Amino acid sequence: MALLQIEDLHTEIQLKSSVVHAVDGVSLHVDEGETLGIVGESGCGKTMTALSIMDLLPNGGRIASGSIKLAGREITGLSLPEIRKIRGDEIGMIFQDPLSSLNPTHTVGRQIAEVVLLHREVSKKDARERAIEVLDLVGMPRARERVDEYPHQFSGGMRQRVMIAMALACDPKLLIADEPTTALDVTIQKQILELIDGLRQRLGMAVIMVTHDLGVIAGRADRVAVMYAGKVVETTDTPALYANPRHPYTEALFHALPEKSAETRERLYSIPGAPPDLVNPPKGCRFAPRCRYATDRCRTEPPMLAGETSAHVYRCFFPVGVKERQVAGQLVITEPEQAPVERVALETAAIGDIVLSAKGLIKDFPVTKGALQRRVGTVSAVAGVSFDIRKGETLGIVGESGCGKTTIGRMLVGLDKPTAGSISFDGKDLARSSGRQYRRERRDIQYMFQDSYASLDPRMRAGSILREPLIVQGIGSRREQQAKVREMLTKVGLPESWTERYPHEFSGGQRQRLGFARALLLNPQLIVADEPVSALDVSVQAQVLNMMRDLQKELGLTYMFISHDLSVVRYLSNHIGVMYLGKLVEIGPADEVYLRPAHPYTKGLIESAPTADPETERAKVHEGISGELPSAIHPPSGCRFRTRCPIAQEICSTKEPELKPYGTASRLAACHFALQPPVSPGSFEPAAESVS
Repeated sequence: MALLQIEDLHTEIQLKSSVVHAVDGVSLHVDEGETLGIVGESGCGKTMTALSIMDLLPNGGRIASGSIKLAGREITGLSLPEIRKIRGDEIGMIFQDPLSSLNPTHTVGRQIAEVVLLHREVSKKDARERAIEVLDLVGMPRARERVDEYPHQFSGGMRQRVMIAMALACDPKLLIADEPTTALDVTIQKQILELIDGLRQRLGMAVIMVTHDLGVIAGRADRVAVMYAGKVVETTDTPALYANPRHPYTEALFHALPEKSAETRERLYSIPGAPPDLVNPPKGCRFAPRCRYATDRCRTEPPMLAGETSAHVYRCFFPVGVKERQVAGQLVITEPEQAPVERVALETAAIGDIVLSAKGLIKDFPVTKGALQRRVGTVSAVAGVSFDIRKGETLGIVGESGCGKTTIGRMLVGLDKPTAGSISFDGKDLARSSGRQYRRERRDIQYMFQDSYASLDPRMRAGSILREPLIVQGIGSRREQQAKVREMLTKVGLPESWTERYPHEFSGGQRQRLGFARALLLNPQLIVADEPVSALDVSVQAQVLNMMRDLQKELGLTYMFISHDLSVVRYLSNHIGVMYLGKLVEIGPADEVYLRPAHPYTKGLIESAPTADPETERAKVHEGISGELPSAIHPPSGCRFRTRCPIAQEICSTKEPELKPYGTASRLAACHFALQPPVSPGSFEPAAESVS
């Protein structure tokens, strides 16, 4: 039985001089106890559909027409007091960014209790007890103690648990999860997804999972709706969609996944162009301008949502994949409809000599307390890390938040000064340089920030932002600087005329290209890229990664690529270093580390990462890493991973393991009980590209 029924929904956003048709004729249903996944690029209308259900549209937004029924009751057109009775009570919602969604001035217990007090006739004491109960339900450690803490005192994963607890406080019939794991590490992501799925089964809720990550819903959604430009372009059961996508857009999303290209050593498929402007959407198929199969008919006539069977429908005149039909109640697949997407082999850059060598890097941050800021402890962010990077290669650094990977990147570019250790670059120790000498020496190492929008001055035009490094370094005349800016914009695939635009006029992917252009302006030898694609859709991610590969080969660039996404790191990197709580626990050639991990932590990260394969995801019942990351103020003795390691023994608590070769001489791991056989000392000669 359908718990939620949406029919021909049209949602509009009124701007000053135009109207955005954000949701344009969407029809969906969600049955009791079912999970529906809604996927698509940013701006496709998936979040706006979810907000329409809750009637939480932005300023200027309204439901122009259509029907939304909850348990048979029409909820469109309800008054504000009536819809408020439904929000939080019958429908709960988990928002994408828990930090901005939680009130920083109120304790988490008060915020959860507020929901209960609004919808239930209970005392404040009973509402508080309910807050503790749901915090315990979502797996919050020491829920009774932590109920009086504030949002900033929780980690990202714990804040998301608080958001889930708030959404569940009144036992809703429907839970809407809007990108609930986008900014989380793979280990925390897996815990949150398992939590939501477990609660759905335990409480009998229906769930709508909104995401751009095909791996997130692969093993958890019963059905999937793919949205593009405000419309549903394909919907069917999850196994059918993943095994046989019929719409060219769905097919393109799958081919853009880095995990597939990393296995085949092929260039990422990149969907050309960008989604259409929903102020004036195309007359025909909205995907036609980007579709390799499009004909004149596609550009003039809008396709209807249909298919060979009612269980798998799509909005396309020339579907891809293979035909499906029902014979005596059984699904029969016949001949292929289209040729597969053409794939291009990867071209790798030539690897040269060592350009940077880090030895024994240590970075401690003081912990202070009180008005006098007395030092009460030390955060051990990086604890004795050594590595080499060769010219033309990419060294990928992976690990959970708080492992020290970003701190290492900041030390390389001089944003943080090492507590101890050396950074040898071009014959100089950058760890000891300062002042004007520091600025000159750091020209050859540039940084790509994770948040491209926050790193760009919103009051400056793109041309001024890009000219700034040239002005600071005193390079060239004004005319030469402007010419250099235009050249860099062209290299990163942006029009020269966009120098007059402000950062807010660029999309997320375009801002990341702008940040890359700024990093390239001083012709650096090494670029430190800190999570440059973590917040991007899979299609935009493919464009940025391909651009980075192309320019690496063209300009002879060297990268340190920091990420928590192992599939992305494997695709781009020659070598991978795995960090845990300030320590480098494994390093070696990318395929060796990914396919045959030697350290239990590396194996856990790989198992925790979502894959776009429903069968594989459903088989991951007890795999991955459990538990919370220990405090960097008081790290565990011996091996820092031992408190979460499934094979830890007594020696792990007393003796810190050293980096040694396991499996092959070029791969090192720090583990007393490594998952690969040790390499005998007589056969081991330290490889130049490995850790020193």
